[in-house]
Amino acid sequence: MSEISILMVLAAIIFLSPYIANLIKFPISPTEIILGIIFGAFGLLPQNDLFEITANVGFYFLMFLAGTHVNIKIFITTDREILKKSITFLAILYILSFVSVYTFDLNKIIAIIIPTMSVGLLSTLYKEYGKDEKWLNTAMIVGVIGEVVSIAIITVASAYLKSGFSTELFTHIFALALFLIVSTLLFKGLDVLFWWYPNLKAVIMPTYDKNEKDIRFTMAIFCFVIAVMIMLDLEIVIGAFIAGTFIPTFFGYKKDLPRKLANFGYGFIVPIFFAYIGSTLDVMAIWKPGVLPNVIILIVSMLLFRILAGLVYLKELGKRGTVLFALSLYMPLTLIIATVTVALNTNNITKEFYDSCIIASLLEAIIAMILIKVVFNLKIYKNKNIV
Repeated sequence: MSEISILMVLAAIIFLSPYIANLIKFPISPTEIILGIIFGAFGLLPQNDLFEITANVGFYFLMFLAGTHVNIKIFITTDREILKKSITFLAILYILSFVSVYTFDLNKIIAIIIPTMSVGLLSTLYKEYGKDEKWLNTAMIVGVIGEVVSIAIITVASAYLKSGFSTELFTHIFALALFLIVSTLLFKGLDVLFWWYPNLKAVIMPTYDKNEKDIRFTMAIFCFVIAVMIMLDLEIVIGAFIAGTFIPTFFGYKKDLPRKLANFGYGFIVPIFFAYIGSTLDVMAIWKPGVLPNVIILIVSMLLFRILAGLVYLKELGKRGTVLFALSLYMPLTLIIATVTVALNTNNITKEFYDSCIIASLLEAIIAMILIKVVFNLKIYKNKNIV
């Protein structure tokens, strides 16, 4: 009966979440998490292996969709000054995190959590604000670099937490480096191949096609990369993200493909992931000793440090743009979940600290989505007054 209960509830969440989000003036993704919390509290979303597997697929597809917004060639065409400032932003963020952790003797895992970047929820902002906002495009560039760094750190930290300084740790580092090198060479090789044989693109993804070859090819890449990451025992999220970047980098002429993928993802498989996250969260844990202070520390420090580090873009983005930039990078929900899950499974953090991080990451997503809308609408209101 648990499978039937889960399916019925998921059907309700998938269908009703846009209407409920509009009613309560919340973004859809946090709304789906909140609905997962509510139904989970009543036992209508019980823990189930198939439910968990499907949710994981939704997570990987979310990261894949995030990649479809990133053309790798932008790192070649982007102003070098922007790339330098991106690295500076990340460096400041990590320095502030490590200094605060050691100054106030906080849990060492916080030094990894605070600077964590994830473009999973960031990519959803394109659906509402479009692709012409400078603060959002800048945030995506920084987010992509930051996410790769975050995943690399999480991968190494995961191996370290599981086995300490051992052969397994260095094997993981080697495998990750090898995957990134091979991916880089593959992208360069394909760039040359498609330059010499441009018609090959049309064979793989015809402009007009009744058999949905573009979707089939895309999903084949998605499944293949996941299989490779599992074989290498690496974090699947980095493979899913890199696989997603393949689409805009080499098949930019398929303007409708990212939209079709997003329609499927955000309309079906991704909401299952958000509902699952909500169902696993014990919100009453916030009243347990030490949980609320940790939640406050994470929420305040992650936002404050992003605004401080974001000042490197003050000249380019202005005050309002800098705040929007910082807020858009204030939603690393998915990677925080990945980080603390590894730490909990290896007994390096308590269940209370795990709950603190999940609650904080959820609240950050909600706070960021709401504040972005408020700050963005202030911009529109000001422009109307000027007119």
